Amino acid sequence: MFGKVRSKYMLTFLLGCALTSGMIGCSSNAVSPASPNDSAKTDNGQDAVPKQGGTIRIGIPDEPDSLDAHKAGMSVSDEVLALLGGALVYQDPQSADVQPYLAQSYSISPDGKTWTFKIRPGVAFHDGTPLTASAFKQTYERAVAKETASKIAGGLLTAVKTISAPDEETLIFELNQPSAPLLLSLTDPGFMQPLSPEAIQKAGDRSSRNPVGVGPWKFESWSPGESIKLIRNDSFHWPEPIAENQGPVRPESLELKIIKDRQTRLAALESGSIDIAKGVSAKDAKRFRENDKFYVLEQTSPAIGLFIEMNLRNDIFQDRAVRQALNMAVNKEAIIKAVLQGEGVAAHGPVPPTLFGFDTTIEQYAYRYNLEEAKKLLEGAGWIANEAGIREKNGKTLSFTLLSTERWSKDVQLIQQMLREIGVELKINKMDYAALLEKAAQGDFDMTAMSYTHVDPDVVFYFAHSSQIGSFNHSRIRDQELDILLEKGQTTVDNVERKKIYVDVQKRMVEQGYWIPVYIEKEFFVINKRVKNVKLLNNSLYYQDSWVND
Repeated sequence: MFGKVRSKYMLTFLLGCALTSGMIGCSSNAVSPASPNDSAKTDNGQDAVPKQGGTIRIGIPDEPDSLDAHKAGMSVSDEVLALLGGALVYQDPQSADVQPYLAQSYSISPDGKTWTFKIRPGVAFHDGTPLTASAFKQTYERAVAKETASKIAGGLLTAVKTISAPDEETLIFELNQPSAPLLLSLTDPGFMQPLSPEAIQKAGDRSSRNPVGVGPWKFESWSPGESIKLIRNDSFHWPEPIAENQGPVRPESLELKIIKDRQTRLAALESGSIDIAKGVSAKDAKRFRENDKFYVLEQTSPAIGLFIEMNLRNDIFQDRAVRQALNMAVNKEAIIKAVLQGEGVAAHGPVPPTLFGFDTTIEQYAYRYNLEEAKKLLEGAGWIANEAGIREKNGKTLSFTLLSTERWSKDVQLIQQMLREIGVELKINKMDYAALLEKAAQGDFDMTAMSYTHVDPDVVFYFAHSSQIGSFNHSRIRDQELDILLEKGQTTVDNVERKKIYVDVQKRMVEQGYWIPVYIEKEFFVINKRVKNVKLLNNSLYYQDSWVND
């Protein structure tokens, strides 16, 4: 039943997090811990005496498509839903270990196929309905039901074969096969939260505008195109153990103001009409650091902020020497300096350093910027420069079209110039995100700019396993050795062995030059000092210990 959900739904989420919101980063489950810098720890009022009441106003760059956890498909939807909900388990921001949360304990059978959760007592939904194993069962059955057409949640449960609740405290998953990524998926308090069966039945088709969760905030109102208002859940007494405040949140409300334009959002921050701005550029973050009315939180994103895919359907890209030459022609440090104001790190493979399994030795074998070596590779492959400086072979010119979006305008222009230096002509076709994804899935491109954010290196399966051709394996990679590694990575639950597998995955991807990884970004959040003790945990702003100094 559960295993039939198609994996493309999950990848819609992975890419949507990176592109739909205008910045990288999903709200709920990053692997690496992130903390304020030293000055922010002092300036954010962490050591002051907390107050009750007030409103925190947050500028968000997009409007959710839905607040039904099973109908939503945007990262901003997940961010809002996470404020309303909770998950079976959570990821400790320091150790990165997965710990019980709405489940008071969990166990996994030796064969990895039976997962048993004991549900935490004393937890209730916003409508007063007690949280039970049966509520989780009904929630997840709804997520995978064909008529629900879940965009994300159903896909995250692909590994689950059946689910049962033999009593009100016991929830049991039977899996098709062991699944290492599933546990991290279950830490998402947005898409994977339990839903009140009574509330769902009562709301019917209006569930997207009537969310009922178990979290610290309750839904109050949604003014389309303007704002979403959440109010304090006074009955909330079950925050994660990491919270200093083990009771209800201190502010009376959160107001999420929808401000799509970045400069307008920053102007609202400066005028005081919002307290928190997300999606701030490195240049603007520096300016706000110098303003004593604000503090800035930052983190390295759990994502590849930009990589270039090459379509192996194009005969030219079937030559590994060509792929390797293009990798060597891209000066990543120059792009980071010009586009990110130096606030980023070079990407060398398909996995960022913030994810489990990252190979710390990857720079030893990754491609280095080397124009002369790139030229030699092309010449050795028979590509000779013509009078115009563009390389030719057998009547074909070394000329490609790159699909991109407005987001990467400056990046791809720089790459265009860099490739021109080795005799490659690159044309840029700028389009919106939805059109780019459609063309990429169909294989209707030469090269495309891409990004992803995720919580587990299993993401590479969807971009590079041959079974995903026609979905998110845009490059049309058919590599039996890589397929075997990626399949093992999904089913190996021993972390030591699993890490070795993903080291081999990275080596294979780099050796074959299937992608041109470019950079990993830093993310910046600017906060008015009237809002105290906002923290950055697991790639998300955390308000459980926050308060308003009005």
